[in-house]
Amino acid sequence: MSKGDFLFTSESVSEGHPDKVSDRISDEVVDLFLGADPLSRVGCETLCTTNRVILAGEVRGPEELFDGSGRVDADKMEALARAAVREIGYEQDGFHWKTLDFQCYLHGQSVDIAQGVDPSGNKDEGAGDQGLMFGYACRETPVLMPAAIHYSHEILRLMAEARHAGTISGLGPDSKSQVTLLYENGQPVRATSVVVSTQHEEQLDQDEVREIVRPIVEQVLPKGWMCSEDEFYVNPTGRFVIGGPDSDAGLTGRKIIVDTYGGAAPHGGGAFSGKDPSKVDRSAAYAARYVAKNVVAAGLAESCEIQVAYAIGVSKPLSFYVHTKGTGTVSDEKLAGAIQEVMDLSPRNIREHLQLSRPIYAATSAYGHFGREAASDGGFSWERTDLVDALKAALT
Repeated sequence: MSKGDFLFTSESVSEGHPDKVSDRISDEVVDLFLGADPLSRVGCETLCTTNRVILAGEVRGPEELFDGSGRVDADKMEALARAAVREIGYEQDGFHWKTLDFQCYLHGQSVDIAQGVDPSGNKDEGAGDQGLMFGYACRETPVLMPAAIHYSHEILRLMAEARHAGTISGLGPDSKSQVTLLYENGQPVRATSVVVSTQHEEQLDQDEVREIVRPIVEQVLPKGWMCSEDEFYVNPTGRFVIGGPDSDAGLTGRKIIVDTYGGAAPHGGGAFSGKDPSKVDRSAAYAARYVAKNVVAAGLAESCEIQVAYAIGVSKPLSFYVHTKGTGTVSDEKLAGAIQEVMDLSPRNIREHLQLSRPIYAATSAYGHFGREAASDGGFSWERTDLVDALKAALT
């Protein structure tokens, strides 16, 4: 972020947004395969539209997930897709977990891709694709995330929690948020506008929805940060009854900026959901966040941006870049050396160090992949700050 005065905006979308329904189903497929065999390979794309869910992609895993003809067991895929839609909360005429039409076009992994990624002889496990990945951390929030995306996520996450718990009523699963913050001398000081659009039951009017949403927004924002009343927009179209895939098609991987840093840091372009950890689009982006967060948590910089790049089938990164935007206590070059000394960024080591070959991914499919609490089941392991001491020692 700049050191001047400016406005900056980020948005989030809820678990019921059509793209997030798709992400959730794709990640449920990843978890199903990894739960059966940690070395499974999954590249699953999901399309959701009016009362229809379609899966496509390539997979490799244990025999019990395939039928007798060598094709993926569509019944198992269908059961987990319906369960995900049910848990999100869709029981509407145009998109219902029980009545939706389901089609599965998942097929076996290409042998050409497999031979490049799998270890063999003296060849180590290679990257599952080429590409560049970014990680970022900063001191704007206690979770070391940019403030606008963090608060946007929290508004929708708390709305969903209240909806599932029954402490609020009348709201549907589909919602979006947008928070604009005023920065003074590079630091966020308050919200200048907040937008929340949420699906609701037909009998509720716009003012009633506004009063359901307001306490949650006020709970999320720091004290004194709430925007003025005329800049607090709730369902600005006036009505949002038809929502989810019935109103707009959803596809896996279309919310990559929502998933990462809300535009406050670069993104390499690759989506996360639906991919097993051999795909560096996912695993290396997690590792980049991990090392960036540890740099900031160690007090070595106020903000840290990491870029790492790979070639398909090659184990060593092609490049590694650190940028602390003038906030580092040592030079970026020295910091880059220390990071690479304490963290091997080969695909195999990332997967093993962060223990990524586990069924931990459905939880990542909404409310951001970063800035979350490391979970007891090993999920969000990339949010740990257990490299702090090693980084400090490498710089002494």
